[in-house]
Amino acid sequence: MTKPLFIGSEIYRNSSYGDWHPLRVPRVSTVMDLSRALGWLPVDQYITSPTAKPAALTSFHTAEYVSALSKAEKDQEVPAEVKERHHLGIPSNPIFPEMYRRPATSVGAALLAGELLRDGGVVHAPGCGTHHGMPDRANGFCYLNDPVFAIQSLFRNGCRRVAYVDIDAHHPDGVEYAFEGDPNVLMISIHEENRWPRTGALEDRGAGNVWNLPVPRGLNDDEMLLILNKLLLPLVQNFQPDAIVLQCGADAVEEDPQSKLSLSNRSHYAVVRELMPLSDRLLVTGGGGYNPWSVGRLWTGVWGVLNGIDPPSDLIDEAQAGLRDIKWTGQRRFKEPLPHWITSLIDPPNNGPIRDEVRGSIGQLVRRRRATQQV
Repeated sequence: MTKPLFIGSEIYRNSSYGDWHPLRVPRVSTVMDLSRALGWLPVDQYITSPTAKPAALTSFHTAEYVSALSKAEKDQEVPAEVKERHHLGIPSNPIFPEMYRRPATSVGAALLAGELLRDGGVVHAPGCGTHHGMPDRANGFCYLNDPVFAIQSLFRNGCRRVAYVDIDAHHPDGVEYAFEGDPNVLMISIHEENRWPRTGALEDRGAGNVWNLPVPRGLNDDEMLLILNKLLLPLVQNFQPDAIVLQCGADAVEEDPQSKLSLSNRSHYAVVRELMPLSDRLLVTGGGGYNPWSVGRLWTGVWGVLNGIDPPSDLIDEAQAGLRDIKWTGQRRFKEPLPHWITSLIDPPNNGPIRDEVRGSIGQLVRRRRATQQV
């Protein structure tokens, strides 16, 4: 069996959306540094992401938008009509020096992942996961929609059926827009209810392969385990996909400042472990995640799981030193990192009661699944 491959880039280390933006924090660079400190990222498993060319981006985005995005990076400003039409230069999608190259690098990784998985395998691309991007506009910190390009690439490279699973705290409105009418794409999203972009209602189903599960604030590990076993895994197993794309956003963990969910990273690791045997091709991306310690530790732990390594509860000194060096300025929930953010890649479990509203939503979708199978 071939070893899992990690697609990364130094562009994530040296670019930021701005000192005030939620994406000011280091993320992918932390994953790369931690993985190397732990000896998990040898040269034969690391691939530097290419940058997608403008022509490749028009399979989902409009040519006018791609041109406007490229020009905005060059000029470092946009006229009012571009801001209005393409949502560039607004607070959530600001002007910054790498605003074209950085997302184009993520798309390059997504396109390459589809090619690398032609004959099977596992790819981790933590710089990917920008699931809000729309054809003609930036949306929710996402200038380009790399999950869409990953799915398109998988289809071009021999896949007939792709399962897209999204456990980010926010609904993947851009991905649903792209594939809601495609019976060959199974889309499952577990996201916080009444959280931006406030799409992905329980009743939304597209052509029958869209499954949205909005969950209440405070979602705990026990509730997520029930979702995994009763809904997520049966849906994927029944679909029998040629490939799985897992958007593994880290903003559903309890200490993330951009959501009110309460998972430990153990829930994310469990989803990865359980999905791995269900297809010969697996791409795991990043996504949301705005606490630099939480997101860096989680995506590093995911890389360990993909390699058959249990995330350690006691980190070596070199890895701890890297986590201590993280700087997080501006408004945030925690003034100082919690001790286990430095010493461990695995959170304490966050167990709790399974609430009736969670059971009810799962039950509604389970009944729909059974009815669909009987047709």
